[in-house]
Amino acid sequence: MSEKNYSYKELVALLNRYAKAYYVDDDPIVTDSEYDRLYRQLEIMEQADPTIISPDSPTRRVGGQALSAFASVTHRVPLLSLGDIFSVPELNDFNERICDFTHEDKVEYCAEPKLDGLAVSLIYENGLLVKAATRGDGRVGEDITENAKTIKAIPLRLSGENVPSYLDVRGEVFMPRDGFEKWNERARQNGGKVFANPRNAAAGSLRQLDSKITAKRPLTFNAYYIGECSSELPDTQYDRLMTVKGWGIPINPLVKKVYGIKGLSDFYNDILQKRPNLNYDIDGVVLKVNSISVQEDMGFTARTPRWAIAYKFPPEEEITRLLDVEFQVGRTGAVTPVARLDPVYVGGATVSNATLHNEDEIRRLNLMIGDYVIVRRAGDVIPQVAEVVLERREEDKVKPIVFPTECPECGSLIERVKGEAVARCSGGLVCPAQLRESVLHFVSRNAMDIEGFGDRIVEQLVLSGKVKSIADLYSLGENDLASLVLDDGSPERKPRLLGMITAKKLKAAIEKSRTIALNRFIYALGIREVGESTALTLATHFETLNDIMRASVEDLMKLPDIGVVVANHIYDFFKEPHNLDIIERLIPSADIPLFSAGLTLLPCVQASAQTAQTMPLMGQTYVLTGTLSVMDRNKAKNLLQSLGAKVSGSVSKKTYAVIAGADPGSKLVKAQELGVKVMTEDDFIALLKEHGLSEA
Repeated sequence: MSEKNYSYKELVALLNRYAKAYYVDDDPIVTDSEYDRLYRQLEIMEQADPTIISPDSPTRRVGGQALSAFASVTHRVPLLSLGDIFSVPELNDFNERICDFTHEDKVEYCAEPKLDGLAVSLIYENGLLVKAATRGDGRVGEDITENAKTIKAIPLRLSGENVPSYLDVRGEVFMPRDGFEKWNERARQNGGKVFANPRNAAAGSLRQLDSKITAKRPLTFNAYYIGECSSELPDTQYDRLMTVKGWGIPINPLVKKVYGIKGLSDFYNDILQKRPNLNYDIDGVVLKVNSISVQEDMGFTARTPRWAIAYKFPPEEEITRLLDVEFQVGRTGAVTPVARLDPVYVGGATVSNATLHNEDEIRRLNLMIGDYVIVRRAGDVIPQVAEVVLERREEDKVKPIVFPTECPECGSLIERVKGEAVARCSGGLVCPAQLRESVLHFVSRNAMDIEGFGDRIVEQLVLSGKVKSIADLYSLGENDLASLVLDDGSPERKPRLLGMITAKKLKAAIEKSRTIALNRFIYALGIREVGESTALTLATHFETLNDIMRASVEDLMKLPDIGVVVANHIYDFFKEPHNLDIIERLIPSADIPLFSAGLTLLPCVQASAQTAQTMPLMGQTYVLTGTLSVMDRNKAKNLLQSLGAKVSGSVSKKTYAVIAGADPGSKLVKAQELGVKVMTEDDFIALLKEHGLSEA
């Protein structure tokens, strides 16, 4: 290209035209080096005279002033989610409903891949991008305008013919696979944040309070629907998307008009075949009635349009070989078979292990060691063996899986209670595996909170015989801990001991735990099916541990959230002589005060001062919905419970607050209907910081 002196407006228009060709038309018309040269020329102009800077200048995509919080945005037209289907019969039902409504045998649809990203609304006024917002609950989202402006695929100003004075276009922000992989590789090299998958990467990037951070992330955008427009639009969904594309907003290149049930099925199968080779993650296809007038006539349910559906793909699957089956023993004695697999890449992750759940599942699968199996990532997350590829079984190379009758850890008998699928080791805390897991549970943050006792240290304490029950932790001296062998060494290297410095820290942590709230002690005991919430219920309704220990099954069943099964677990636990012995060693009594660890349990009614500091959310029930960008839901739940809150799976009038992340579901709608307080992720993070906890 020949050198030319462009005016400022010409240069802005030229660079935006080049960006449209690249991101919208997928047809670059200039080299990267030429684009960079012109971009630098624009920067020099703006630095020389900042008053000329146009709001649609490509230089505005670098990010601006960091925000303290996201403002709320009310959608003028609700941004609703789609209903899901998963099978051919459900697809047939959907098509039949449409045919019945339209009185047509063969309906025209607009079909496109279902992108796995974050739904947003873009508002343009007089062609200029003025607002961008997340879906939120469909009615109220979060203002992410400054972050959206950093995404190069989103035009800052519309182009083309008949640009409307007002446009609300909906679409998906996502991170392409190649960008995701490059980002994670750089992050690993530089010690930065590594994302689990492209969707989490997109959600986390878009909800940054500092848009300069978002600007560095390789995000892009595809439009899929017009929520509102001041100008007259075509009367079909497909043509409206083409109109949007003409204004410079990218759409998915695979969008297509299809006809009837055959067209829907063919499109689904075609996209399913293309899925592995696409540069972005999809989890299905979206099918919409093409006629806008039919869409308007059919209308909406409370949450979803009647004229559209998301036809989800089955979880990604691969075939690999079962090398062996090992049996793991958990804290409650449950014996779980674990498949050891020839490593295989499934759904974005390498899988080498998968749970087989129990003996019944092995029999149902007709599984043998050496079999070729189909491995599926359930919910595209949890690996599981879906089925055996029987046609590939080589009878001389397979052998049956024998479920053990004795515990692989301690040799105790394995028992299976009638009516239960789970088999359990009968060894109790005699079993090293159960003991190890019990100690780890006892010292965990939400239990006794004894810092420093990781897996390796606990394992060695159990193997060495220094800890034979949780009570033994309190009799450990600094020398006992310091002499703990963490590594046996080799002929060339001495064994590695824990050392006195670490031992002193561990001993101090043990001593600190001698005074603890009653509910946390109950939880720490590891009673089967007694979590933090149930422990708090017990501690709230009974004044002392002795009162709990003396309670009958009927007394326990009178408490909220405690049914007959849990009540029996609690009752049986406190009738077991071995458990009583441990409690006697932990809690001082008039009979044997000298031999007790001397723990002091603070009843809830007597622990108001401590509660104000360590359990400030006691009595409050929270519900989590949507995706949090800075942590997973389990961690959020644990943090809330550590502050005394109860975390429920459903919203009711008793709910104190609903914490809503990205793409919240029906729980948020229910909260708004009931007038329950709704907290954003930023509100949640602020709450944690207020009480001395971090999201990291």
